[in-house]
Amino acid sequence: MANLLYLVHRMPYPPDKGDKVRSYHLLRHLQQRHRVFLGTFIDDLADEQHLDALRQLCPDLHVARIQPRWRKLASLQGLLRGEALSLAYYRDAGLMAWVRQVAAQHDIRASIVFSSTMSPFALGGLPGKPMLVDIVDVDSAKWTQYAPAHRWPLSWLYRREGLTLLAHERATALAARRSYFVTPQECELFASLAPDCRDRVTAMGNGVNASFFQPDVAVDSPFAEQELPIVFTGAMDYWPNVDGVRWFAEDMLPAIRQRYPRARFWIVGRNPTPAVQALTSDAVSVTGTVPDVRPYLKHAAAVVAPLRVARGLQNKILEGMAMAQPVVTVSSCADAIGAQADEGLCRADTVDGFVNQVCEWLANAEQRWRVGEQARRFVLDHFSWDAHLSVIDRDLAGCIQLDGAADLTSTTVAAAREVC
Repeated sequence: MANLLYLVHRMPYPPDKGDKVRSYHLLRHLQQRHRVFLGTFIDDLADEQHLDALRQLCPDLHVARIQPRWRKLASLQGLLRGEALSLAYYRDAGLMAWVRQVAAQHDIRASIVFSSTMSPFALGGLPGKPMLVDIVDVDSAKWTQYAPAHRWPLSWLYRREGLTLLAHERATALAARRSYFVTPQECELFASLAPDCRDRVTAMGNGVNASFFQPDVAVDSPFAEQELPIVFTGAMDYWPNVDGVRWFAEDMLPAIRQRYPRARFWIVGRNPTPAVQALTSDAVSVTGTVPDVRPYLKHAAAVVAPLRVARGLQNKILEGMAMAQPVVTVSSCADAIGAQADEGLCRADTVDGFVNQVCEWLANAEQRWRVGEQARRFVLDHFSWDAHLSVIDRDLAGCIQLDGAADLTSTTVAAAREVC
């Protein structure tokens, strides 16, 4: 057992959205063998009620609070400093002081950083100590991808953020003993953008809690008896999700309802933006936060993930598949998971493709159930959390041994000096 510092950009509890699901399971994985000191941010008032539960889960805890509106304004200082706005957004003297205090009072052997924006705390508070970084996705590429979909000045700002954040991601990967991305495709993308980091990155996939997301759970249907619910789940203040549900509601749903008038699109997830709320109609329901997404997934007539500006391994897709629902998504998201259509993952990259596949499931529930059983089997066979997160164990063991050897060398030198 070793003392580890774990730095996460968003409070990893409750595990109710993509990044929090991954950071939560990584925390639990690390705690199986080590004592973990967790430094994190809280950026949602709704999460305040869960602080006691997180403290019971991880007593060695420091939580810095963020007011997103003010932090966004403060992050504009990055324009003056020539740095990524994301770095300015997460700069926090209190968290840095806590990291240094923990380093002074405890024998911290290594740091694990979740999101490259947290690496300054590890590098500044634990100089010389081994660092492992879960970058997850190439966030810089996301900002670059957002730019063409927005008008100036946001288009310019997003392109700038892409360039400056890539420089930081590269510097972080060069400073870390190892960096991780959620899929081999993300590793290859990063290596193409930062070739000198190719040998320093590896894939560490996501998993799914298949004992929680399982189709036999006894939950009542939230839908009207006669409707055909088409379900999307996800955090609805995340721009790729916002873009996806707007694309589906505006371009696909009308054609689906021409064939199946009882079809209704359900957008299930926390913090819906005004653009998402504006989709509410006699054909679209926007739930906001729900206590449990499983009733919506279990009783759906179709599950969709039309994420045309997202990449990587999407937890929402794995959760739908674990609930024995085939999921219709774009090729880039399907490729990250690797399942085929007969294994519950249906690729559709055009409006017509989505419309035809969704209508096929609405027309043939028995076939959807049979394919859904294969979807769950695929998840059970390929997406265990412990199996994926074990990738970090070998690197962490090497860091701890190397740091221990460095400590022993320092002690031996000091003792020799005393003898002399």
